[in-house]
Amino acid sequence: MRAFFRVAVWVCVCLTAAAAATAQPTFTGKFKSPSIVSSTVPSNGDENPYGVAVVPRSTGALKQNDILVSNFNNSGNLQGTGTTIDEISPDGKLTLFAAIPKDLDDCPGGVGLTTALVVLRAGWVIVGSLPTTDGMADTINAGCLIVLNRWGKPVKTFAGDGINGPWDMTALDLGNAAVLFVTNVLNQTVAAGGSVVNHGTVLRIVLALRDDEDEEEGAPRILARTVIASRFSERTDPNALVIGPTGVGLGLNGTLYVADSAANRIAAIPDAFFRFSDAGEGNTVTVGNNLNGPLGLAIAPNGNILTVNSGDGNLVETTPGGTQVAVVKNIDISGAGAGSLFGLALAPGGHGVYFVDDGNNTLDLLH
Repeated sequence: MRAFFRVAVWVCVCLTAAAAATAQPTFTGKFKSPSIVSSTVPSNGDENPYGVAVVPRSTGALKQNDILVSNFNNSGNLQGTGTTIDEISPDGKLTLFAAIPKDLDDCPGGVGLTTALVVLRAGWVIVGSLPTTDGMADTINAGCLIVLNRWGKPVKTFAGDGINGPWDMTALDLGNAAVLFVTNVLNQTVAAGGSVVNHGTVLRIVLALRDDEDEEEGAPRILARTVIASRFSERTDPNALVIGPTGVGLGLNGTLYVADSAANRIAAIPDAFFRFSDAGEGNTVTVGNNLNGPLGLAIAPNGNILTVNSGDGNLVETTPGGTQVAVVKNIDISGAGAGSLFGLALAPGGHGVYFVDDGNNTLDLLH
């Protein structure tokens, strides 16, 4: 834990300095339209792209500024059965970064890759799994977090102890340590049979990292786990499989913002890095208006919160104070509208916003 507290001091200084920066009125106002970067369907036919993460530096098979995309469905379009992670170059070349065995050891229920996807500077890739056996909610299992090395090989899993249906994730990368913030959507959800339960959580996981090993003995290890938020609404759904807390992003002020999809709001968890208490469902930043089932979430360079709607295919930009300052309408090129948009990631230099569209299985760029 001493390593955690050493980096905590550094984080406090950095977040304070960042929060003092002058915010721009909007981030998305300069962008005109989306365009397709690439298909996300790999050679095995996996569908339903969910997670998006930009590679911070080249190492192993990872190339700086490439985009990783995790797939939730298999070629039969069964939810919770996708096992692949694509690596896509900014100019649209797709290669397969990882094909994870569907019966991976120590991952309860197998593999169905979710929106929870991060890539760290040391080359470790961490992805969430919320698996089913047949694409239906009554066969959902708790899943796990899967750690892959820089070559796309799974080397470790984290399961249990608060990890229960990891649905989305963000990370604070500190070099020799990292802090994961993971939303979980399966706490008593399946047993409720489609009724809403208020047990969704945000789990903070502190990792110790090494960048000189690729195998299990050198893989990230957990230093601490803390539930920093709970009581988020969640339920199973015949179309979306699960609806619950989805996108997460760490703001410039150290607040963690959560796309509370079922409650149609953005929630704020204050002091997310430092707190050791449960903030419950957090504070409401904004609710309703242009929000329509927010899913993916990212923090813009000006500190504003970007979310994409499951209900209408729009992107909404909101200030930390709760003002919805911009709406970019119908960014889903597929035209499917409802339920097509999931993971978000900023293009390097703030030159656009990457997002996936599962209506046509593509990685797109708003620019």
